This record gives sequence, structure tokens and C-alpha cells, in this order.
Amino acid sequence: MALLNITSENFEEEVINSKVPVLIDFWAEWCMPCKMMTLVLEELEKDLKDRAKVGKINIDKELKIATKFGVMSIPTFIVFRDGKVADITVGVQEKENLLKLLQ
Repeated sequence: MALLNITSENFEEEVINSKVPVLIDFWAEWCMPCKMMTLVLEELEKDLKDRAKVGKINIDKELKIATKFGVMSIPTFIVFRDGKVADITVGVQEKENLLKLLQ
């Protein structure tokens, strides 16, 4: 299953109105650490099944969303729970660290 591509068009439906926690990866095409995280996020998504969602927001295409949530460095990972920011971490992360954020 491909990671969710979150845009301003689907942000409210996929993130704010989600019944399960959502981990969003704020990233960019030119960011090597961001690219390194792709396999980790895909593994994480498989492990989580329907217990949580994993999505990506390209900051170059969705600058308004990134600015709204104060993203200053990438990769930045934000967990949303019940439509609100529950946790934030910045930089390359191990899968276990991201799993802890979602618990």
C-alpha cells in the first residue's frame, strides 16, 4: 500500500477527521534524509495496518500546511490524534521511535 499523499485538498478528511492517529512526514524531493525515511515509513505502515495512518506532505507543494504547523526543518514528523497535534519530532528516526509516538 502506498503512503498517503496529503494535500490541502484532502488534509481535513484524511488527517483532521481521521478516526485513527495519523503520522505525517513533512518532506521534500531534494532532502536526502527525507528519502532515507521512505522505507522506514512503508514498513511502519505495514506494521500498523488499520490502527493508524501514515502520510506525507511535500513542503514545496504544500507550504501553507507546513507553515501552519511550524515546520522549520525536514524531515519533521507530526502525529495527529482526534484532529489535533499530539506529538512532533524532527530528523531521521528509527521505526521504533515513530511507533512510540503513535501509542
